[in-house]
Amino acid sequence: MNFTLRRKPKTKMVSPDDRMTLTEHLAELRSRIIRSLLAVVLGVIVLLALYDQVLNFLRGPYNQLCADNKQVQCDLIFIGPLEGLTTRLQICTYGGIILALPVILWQVWRFIVPALHKNEKQYAIPFIFSAIFLFLLGAVIAYYTLTPALDFLISWAGSGVKAQFTVSKYVSLVGLMMAVFGVAFEFPVLLVFLQLVGVLTPQVLMKGWRYAIMIIFVIAGVITPSGDPYSMLALAIPMSLFYLISIVIGLLFQKRRRAAEAAGD
Repeated sequence: MNFTLRRKPKTKMVSPDDRMTLTEHLAELRSRIIRSLLAVVLGVIVLLALYDQVLNFLRGPYNQLCADNKQVQCDLIFIGPLEGLTTRLQICTYGGIILALPVILWQVWRFIVPALHKNEKQYAIPFIFSAIFLFLLGAVIAYYTLTPALDFLISWAGSGVKAQFTVSKYVSLVGLMMAVFGVAFEFPVLLVFLQLVGVLTPQVLMKGWRYAIMIIFVIAGVITPSGDPYSMLALAIPMSLFYLISIVIGLLFQKRRRAAEAAGD
């Protein structure tokens, strides 16, 4: 007797009308999470090999501050035997997540794409590239805002006080600032996506733009880790512009959709 083993074909989702069982959803989610974690681990390994170069890069705003402000001691220090190790792991973990961001976003998109219609799926690549670009743009703005932000914070200590930071607290501030700015800069991607799937309309966003910008400035003041006015403005002003740009993009999508519906009729 001959037995032939055949691999069970994957469920193919061609439209939102096709349904997956709960077990299939959980299996799909597990595979997406595993792939994302493997990408993060690979990123961490790369960062471990390039740790000294990455640390020198992160020191850039601090070095500039040392050149401009004589109240600052230029050497970063650590005061605990494990602080050097934990700082290295912290930097490599943050960096690994950033390096794995394209893979993570792609896995997230592939998980939600079965719920979308065919005409919505075509925007996958633009959305992923936009999300990566905006995250990196936010991180870069945070990086170059750090020098005036640190100078502002040090000035509150008073004259005759020397500032010297531990490497762990400095790296935590840099990483948190870049992460907060990067995530906040995903704001327009979310707005455009909500308009694309019909949750929001450009008209609703236009109607409440004054309140939206006021809320943006309040949120920027709350979530900015350093709490200085330079960082708050560097976060709030681009987010306000992104809000207006997302309205324009939503209007273009809306016009295109109406033209397609008219042509179909």
